[in-house]
Amino acid sequence: MEIFSLVLAAIVIGLLFSTFNILKEYERGVIFMLGRFQTVKGPGLIIVIPVIQQMVRISLRTAVWDIPSQDLITKDNVSVKVNAVLYFRVVDPQKAVINVEDFMEATSQLAQTTLRSVLGQHELDELLSERERLNRDVQDILDEMTDSWGIKVSNVEIKHVDIDESMIRAIAQQAEAERSRRAKVIHAQGEFEASQKLVEAAKQLATQPASIQLRYLQTLTEIAGEQNSTIIFPLPMNIMEGLGRLGATLQETGAGPGASPAPQQQKPADKAAAPADSSPDAHD
Repeated sequence: MEIFSLVLAAIVIGLLFSTFNILKEYERGVIFMLGRFQTVKGPGLIIVIPVIQQMVRISLRTAVWDIPSQDLITKDNVSVKVNAVLYFRVVDPQKAVINVEDFMEATSQLAQTTLRSVLGQHELDELLSERERLNRDVQDILDEMTDSWGIKVSNVEIKHVDIDESMIRAIAQQAEAERSRRAKVIHAQGEFEASQKLVEAAKQLATQPASIQLRYLQTLTEIAGEQNSTIIFPLPMNIMEGLGRLGATLQETGAGPGASPAPQQQKPADKAAAPADSSPDAHD
């Protein structure tokens, strides 16, 4: 009799402990009455009638889950391994319990398949340089698909992208070629802009001939300031053209060094007529 009383007392105490439940601020209790959904309670003290009611605890805190490395092939046929981390939380405890058997396992499996599917649609360059956009794409897809489970995916972050050593060398060569191309383009752009400025300067100097002489004197001053054993005096092209025209004029007038000597004029004595022949035959 005493043993039966002890067993009964233990059962009553156990039922009392199962009847009174304390839920923390971040917890909710999904209550079922005889197998049917009744309500969601919490936080605080929750009374659950034993045998008749059942309660499932659900945490509303953000869960962090590390997605294992996924082998995938990018759009440009490069094999890589991608690791990511997933942040999600329960926003509707009723859906998280009723609509899916194990929301944690379901979300993790869905994250793995979605990560392979989304990243496999992009090239390796996009995978390395546009992680933020890819993170948003994966997050939007997961958030939409887990909405019926009462899950909110707050963030997805790609952690590591492992590439083969041969591909790393190829990427390094590609980056070096890209930097060389940019350097050549910048150099060519600088040459083009400098030529434009020179053309504008030439047009401006052409409007004021005196400015060309000032520039010529400035050049001579710069040359004289340097310790040179030989000094070359630059002459403007207009001076050379003037000297050429002067030489041509002298040649035309015959005063130039290459002109032929002028014919000498005959003296007046040479032009006089010879004396008439005084022989008697002339009178005949």
